[in-house]
Amino acid sequence: MIVPAAEFQRNIGTYQDRALTEPVFVTRNGREKTVLLSVEEYRRLKQRDREVLATTNLSEADLEAIAAGEMPAEFDHLNAELEG
Repeated sequence: MIVPAAEFQRNIGTYQDRALTEPVFVTRNGREKTVLLSVEEYRRLKQRDREVLATTNLSEADLEAIAAGEMPAEFDHLNAELEG
């Protein structure tokens, strides 16, 4: 659902309820600026966060293990997440 900011402010309770079942995109000047999500959806997305490490913090053994590693074909679909 997409709603202008002024409408969102006037009826925030309605849009909070809607956000329990679908994201509510709030626009300003016709552009999406924020999204209201349910707590459950937010937590699900946060679980997908990844920790980023600098290669300078890895040991030589870690770097060699990464270079030698191969991902099983069953996980090829994860490459799409990196491209998008």
